[in-house]
Amino acid sequence: MTEHQAQPDHAPEHEHVLNADAAEIAKFSALAHKWWDKTSEFKPLHDINPLRLGFIEENAGLTGKRVLDVGCGGGILAEGMAASGAQVTGIDLADKSLKIAKLHLHESGLSVEYRKVPVEDLAAEAPASFDVVTCMEMLEHVPSPASVIEACARLVKPGGWVFFSTLNRNAKSYALAVLGAEYIMGMLPRGTHDYAKFIKPSELGRMTRTSGLDTVSLTGMTYNPLSKVYKLGQDTDVNYMVACRKPL
Repeated sequence: MTEHQAQPDHAPEHEHVLNADAAEIAKFSALAHKWWDKTSEFKPLHDINPLRLGFIEENAGLTGKRVLDVGCGGGILAEGMAASGAQVTGIDLADKSLKIAKLHLHESGLSVEYRKVPVEDLAAEAPASFDVVTCMEMLEHVPSPASVIEACARLVKPGGWVFFSTLNRNAKSYALAVLGAEYIMGMLPRGTHDYAKFIKPSELGRMTRTSGLDTVSLTGMTYNPLSKVYKLGQDTDVNYMVACRKPL
């Protein structure tokens, strides 16, 4: 679920520095066999998937669209978008996660193309090729989120949509997403998140603008530990999603 980049020396500096964290790749590889176990550490991703799909569908529509899912992991969102009528490509750098994603297609009967390729490399290979690009719960796991955002912007067609979701950086998000989810409730393995890599909406907005994307919609995602229900709303203090559009 992380990205890296290797470019010739004449490339801009931010494009030839490795944009990957080996520990992050190893972390998700170790859990790969649990991607489709809805009672495992990936339960939150299964629970929020309908909300993510609804947000994408509401803004961009999926039927007949060519979609790229960056940091696709085991394919939870990628399969959801394929089931909604999209032609989906999923990319990731964790071999084991991609293997699980490909195997699960035999169970679901859906069609998704999975590739092991850094998003920056794909942007150089196939710019302006997708109607929709999604990058969910990934930016907080890479050394240079700005590089990933720029690549996503290059990959989408003019007039196309790019969706990001990540974690806000403040005391509340640390208390709930790290202490609460990882240490108190045990919803996620300890060490899943590095608080220092959380991204404020203002910071994400600055990076998307720099990459030539216009923010169309920002929504928060909250979790009620009593009802165990996730919902979308105005509260962006912890989890949030952004819908961006590339100008024509």
